[in-house]
Amino acid sequence: MDLRPYLDFATNMAYCAGRITLGYFNTGIRPDYKADDTPVTAADRATEQFIRGEIEKAYPRHAIVGEEYGEKAGQGNPFRWIIDPIDGTKSFMHGVPLYGVLIGLEIEGEIRVGVCYCPGTDEMLCGADGEGAWWNGRRARVSQVDSLDRACVCYSSPHGFDQYNRSAAWARIQKAAYMARGWSDAYGYLLVATGRAEAMFDPIMHIWDCGPFPPIFREAGGYFGSWDGRPGHTYNEALATTPKLLPELLRLIEAGD
Repeated sequence: MDLRPYLDFATNMAYCAGRITLGYFNTGIRPDYKADDTPVTAADRATEQFIRGEIEKAYPRHAIVGEEYGEKAGQGNPFRWIIDPIDGTKSFMHGVPLYGVLIGLEIEGEIRVGVCYCPGTDEMLCGADGEGAWWNGRRARVSQVDSLDRACVCYSSPHGFDQYNRSAAWARIQKAAYMARGWSDAYGYLLVATGRAEAMFDPIMHIWDCGPFPPIFREAGGYFGSWDGRPGHTYNEALATTPKLLPELLRLIEAGD
């Protein structure tokens, strides 16, 4: 299957969607709060509506699932678009530019095309199986650091590790790593895929939070999957890292089991 047309479509769509978010950014936008106490803003809604509209015009038979407007069933085909209009809404509403527009294309249950655009820093990370991973027109590749004591590890929120019984594992990882930084949400994964950090951890991950990342990391030479070494996007948690560091990280995660 030629994935290039889907990659080009998703990349252009993410860029345009990102321009929409910037119209709301640092304007004092006020959020509403959903049942799970996560915020949603007018920017989230407008951006997802735009992305859905573009997909429905170009591929009306494809399924769509997005954070703000749920799932639209497909019409007898294996394609499903996965959307997070603003991954990092908490950062966005506080004027922090480390948020991203996430778009993934799942084909027969596997994500094959992915785009992560961070409008606040104007960084486009995209990839598709067989098409490479690209960061603002350059090849994206994971770090070659081969020891955790020289690695930077990233995370989204320290509260999540307590909430999902990962505190002990995270404490071991922080102690072993050279540095730990809260460069969070989509931006943390972008840093790992481009070799500027060595690992990113989320103890909870919804499908729309990780839509683009499996093919990007495959093509960048990295790993994206569960905390026990299973590649993919359906485990409700996420770890992104390099092949060199994955065995060491898995040992630290499993040490307390």
